Amino acid sequence: MDILLKESLAGAVAVLYGKEVSENLLQIQKTKKEFTGDYTLVVFPLLRISGKSPEITGQEIGDYILANTPLVSEINVVKGFLNITISSSEWRDRLTSFDSEPDFGFSSEGKNSETVVVEYSSPNTNKPLHLGHIRNNLLGYSLSRILSASGKRVIRTNIVNDRGIHICKSMLAWKLFGNGETPESSGKKGDHLVGDYYVMFDKEYKKQVAALTEKGMSSDEAAENAPLMAGAREMLLKWESGDNETLDLWHMMNSWVYAGFDVTYKALGVEFDKIYYESDTFKKGKELVLEALTREILYKKEDGSVWADLTSEKLDQKLLLRSDGTAVYMTQDLGTAVIRHDDFNFDKHIYVVGNEQNYHFQVLALILGKMGFGWAEGLHHFSYGMVELPEGKMKSREGTVVDADDLIDEMTDTARLMSQELGKLEGFSEGEKEAIYKKIGLAALKYYILKVDPKKNMTFNPAESIDFNGNTGPFIQYTYTRIQSVLKKANEGGMGLNRNSFTDVIPNAKEISLIKLINDFPSLVNEASRELSPALVANYCYDIAKEFNQYYHDYTILGESDKNIRDFRIYLSDMAGLVIKKGLWLLGIDVPERM
Repeated sequence: MDILLKESLAGAVAVLYGKEVSENLLQIQKTKKEFTGDYTLVVFPLLRISGKSPEITGQEIGDYILANTPLVSEINVVKGFLNITISSSEWRDRLTSFDSEPDFGFSSEGKNSETVVVEYSSPNTNKPLHLGHIRNNLLGYSLSRILSASGKRVIRTNIVNDRGIHICKSMLAWKLFGNGETPESSGKKGDHLVGDYYVMFDKEYKKQVAALTEKGMSSDEAAENAPLMAGAREMLLKWESGDNETLDLWHMMNSWVYAGFDVTYKALGVEFDKIYYESDTFKKGKELVLEALTREILYKKEDGSVWADLTSEKLDQKLLLRSDGTAVYMTQDLGTAVIRHDDFNFDKHIYVVGNEQNYHFQVLALILGKMGFGWAEGLHHFSYGMVELPEGKMKSREGTVVDADDLIDEMTDTARLMSQELGKLEGFSEGEKEAIYKKIGLAALKYYILKVDPKKNMTFNPAESIDFNGNTGPFIQYTYTRIQSVLKKANEGGMGLNRNSFTDVIPNAKEISLIKLINDFPSLVNEASRELSPALVANYCYDIAKEFNQYYHDYTILGESDKNIRDFRIYLSDMAGLVIKKGLWLLGIDVPERM
């Protein structure tokens, strides 16, 4: 619609003022709600061409398109703004054109499209995934779909943090206290079992620190000299030196964790195109650091540790290799970035990581730039806020996190309970019911998290998320199934989707509101891609679901006596359902056909 309008406005300027107008001077936006109109032309950029006041210029252009363009039914000028109302017949014709567009709202990936790597999840192999990981995975997976729908070539990646002192803590605790326990012998998921030993390490370590402080050590000295911490550091050195016994233990416990992660990822409905492992990429990072040291890009301190001096960038100094030669997170991320660029030659790399790591990714790009990698300018930290529970923050070491598996099960159970109370799934088999409960529960979880601006911290309340009314995933799912029920009854009654039967129907105001929302879908996808915001898609889905439900309440669809109007309403309902389904797909949310 806006393309046709731009063409009409450009033609008006050419006729009225005898000059061609460049596209960038035709600034068109949606009319603000307090004014009458659908689109607004900002007149000020055109004053150099017209040589007249804003009000006169706007009125002349408006009068011309009103007289010469069937597209427009009404205009009004407010100071330097020309408000334009599109005719009802044009909105009807716009509706019938939607299904003629291949994959409406989505752009096909072109041969020369931008390649974007999206990294998300990034778990540690010393604990299971928790609520914080859920927000990370849902944001990353949704971003990947949104970017792909806007025409980008998207590579979904995961970096598994499978080495380091935190991994050694779980390993050492199992070695000291595990008595050979395995997932099979304990009946626990492997990631849960390893996570238990991470919590156990922390508890025993605190006991040792307390005992040392009682003997007169300062708290810092006690934390440094506690036997468990010394043992973990020794285990890390053994791991990096290739000690076979340490590596065997590491392989065994990591295999337990990977099996557990796979179950959680499948339940959550997220996937990756390639998974990287820190145990591989840190080696490349060490090579890069040592090579940069020889070029004096980095420097070494007296204790042998290697650092980057970023004081000229108004930052501090950043450790890259410890004095014992072991690598830090930054070392690994340097290696991972270079390996990924070698693998995919990306134009942009998006790291989906919480906002507590803002400094880390600022430093990462700076160091890569100093090393001579020009593509580092394409690194982008998608910095999102933390997710908390009503009772406060979570702590992995203390075992106070909300486990992802438990939360997914809880959401399914809540969906089951509420559906049974409302009697929504009567007549379904038990198998069908369970599949729908899971879809409803996951929709509640995903939508509740994704509808929030990613930059903001949020509090997750499971009870609020599962409501079948209001701004929730189940409400939007229910709207979609309501539409499918209408279409099913129409089909059974011999009332098909014949768009040629309503060429003379003039839509009412409520129908035009729905058509406008459907018309917004392609631009909404592109905006969400530019802004990297699944929240835009989520709230759009709610807007169109809410609008359709109001329409459904106010107007009869299948009971309409005028066949042409009835056909039009069936077709409008079908398009609304299609867009809702596509919007939810962008969020990683499945829709049942019945519920």
